[in-house]
Amino acid sequence: MLKRMATVIMGVGLALALATSASAVEVGGVEVRDTLDAGGETLTLNGAGVRSRFFINLYVAALYLPEASGDARAILAADEPQAIALHVTSGRINSDNMTEATLDGFKKSTGGNLGPIQREVDQLLTVFASEISEGDVFDLVYVPDQGVQVIKNGKLGDTIGDRRFKEALFGIWIGNDPAQGGLKKDMLGQ
Repeated sequence: MLKRMATVIMGVGLALALATSASAVEVGGVEVRDTLDAGGETLTLNGAGVRSRFFINLYVAALYLPEASGDARAILAADEPQAIALHVTSGRINSDNMTEATLDGFKKSTGGNLGPIQREVDQLLTVFASEISEGDVFDLVYVPDQGVQVIKNGKLGDTIGDRRFKEALFGIWIGNDPAQGGLKKDMLGQ
């Protein structure tokens, strides 16, 4: 009887451990994962927030890092696995305005100097050319020596660029001139 009870208790403990590891955080009505895989390394949620415009929530953005950090400059410069997940929460986002906003973000992130990464920017924009709907999730996963994996709803769309491209891409949200200041703070866990 004691042996059976111990087995049941161990089973309950294992179930609780698995439930805890699979938990998520709710941000803006979206369940944001606690962890994300990047080239075999588990990244942890650093922070997440809502991107809004004219009082409309457009998407939830989440930053994943190997170790928590609030230092945007160090995060951008780091050549280590990192990821940003974008959860589309508005039907107002479509491929045209996503492309326009991303291009504008790259211009701000690079101080208008897109030349060195123009080919990679164009490659990313072709991924965004397919239909975008409310509920879509884009994972932008940087893996050193491979590039940025652009994953839409769990399917790899393309792998693009290098660390320099990752720095410009992530700079859209956590750079010196971010898409939204409050979102940057949320992603940095501040």
